[in-house]
Amino acid sequence: MHPRNHLKLRHRLTIGGAGDLSSALARQGLLVAVVCLLADVAALLSSGPLAQLRAQDWAVLGAVAVVDAALALPARYSGWVALAHAVVRFAAVGLLGGSSFAGQANGAGTLIAGYRAGAWLRGGSAFVALAVLALGVGGAHLLSGAHSGEILLVEVVKEAVLPWLVGRYTTARRAYIAELEQRAETQRRDAQAAVDHAVAEERGAIARDLHDVISHHVSAIGVHAGAARLGLNAATRPEGLAKSLTAVETSSRAAMLDLRRLLDLLHGDRADISRQPGLDNIEELLDGVRRAGLPTRVSTHGAPRPLPESLDVALYRIIQEMLTNAMRHGDGAGVEIELHYLPASISVIARNGFRTSVPAGPAGEPANDDRNESARGLAGIRKRAALFNGTIAHGPEPAGRRWETIATFPLGEDQ
Repeated sequence: MHPRNHLKLRHRLTIGGAGDLSSALARQGLLVAVVCLLADVAALLSSGPLAQLRAQDWAVLGAVAVVDAALALPARYSGWVALAHAVVRFAAVGLLGGSSFAGQANGAGTLIAGYRAGAWLRGGSAFVALAVLALGVGGAHLLSGAHSGEILLVEVVKEAVLPWLVGRYTTARRAYIAELEQRAETQRRDAQAAVDHAVAEERGAIARDLHDVISHHVSAIGVHAGAARLGLNAATRPEGLAKSLTAVETSSRAAMLDLRRLLDLLHGDRADISRQPGLDNIEELLDGVRRAGLPTRVSTHGAPRPLPESLDVALYRIIQEMLTNAMRHGDGAGVEIELHYLPASISVIARNGFRTSVPAGPAGEPANDDRNESARGLAGIRKRAALFNGTIAHGPEPAGRRWETIATFPLGEDQ
């Protein structure tokens, strides 16, 4: 079989599972046993007319049928099957005497038994099976007296040693192909790892170039636009020009924020690439929290206005983490989310009751494992806020009945 075809067959068997492979082997073994039985029966019938068969001929035929059927047994019985064929081969000569069928009573079965012993047995068991078959074949020919010593050796090699060697060769070849497959798979994984490493290095180089070149120019655009706007005479400056310069500043800041997110992506931080919800998806988020059993209310203060996309996503993730903390550490009474749009900033405030039965740490934070989980949640909020020059404040309200978390992000010139 061509190595490529062998790989395809092995792939199909692997997909089918171990159960399909075992069934296929069992069917093949049964087919081999049936063919051997038919061949040996045909050899007996060709030795003379059916009406002239004696009782001992039928006895030998029955023994041959039994040992040929044993070829369908699992491979772990290969040694015993070889022994059975050797015994029948030798005993047939004793029962049939000089009959032409006596020396070849189970010739086909003996060949397959030798092959199985070489292919499936290991160590001393394989060599013991070979010796038993050689003795059975050699003893049968010697007892029949039909061959000289030189011819007897040839018959033993042809009917016992050669099938055993073919079995050994087949197993060694199968192991060699498996090793080649494993080596090829290892090389493929190594090559893929090298490609991934090279891609990561190239992405890092691109990210550094973007940071060094593009961010410099975009920042300069924002600075010069702000300086030009502030340098205009308040009494004489055209209103349209002031608005245009303000738009340039806002766009440059939004470009810088989106550039940060793209740089994180180039550096391999793909956590948020699959889905990018924003404040427009807040109600969907709150519905999920309400279905979990936590009453939730959101209110908006001030005039909502468009936000840079990256900041919009960050605000959604921060509110999501606030709600998660409230479900983990709150008292279940509910949580209030407030969005405050101010002229120069936007703030998100979350308020919820906290369990007094849990020992409190510094500043009223939950202790032990709850406190560690809360710290990780607040650390995630703080990390996101730092990307946008935002600030985080948290702790119990002055009355001490509710926990408050505040995230504030500058907008406009302060950003």
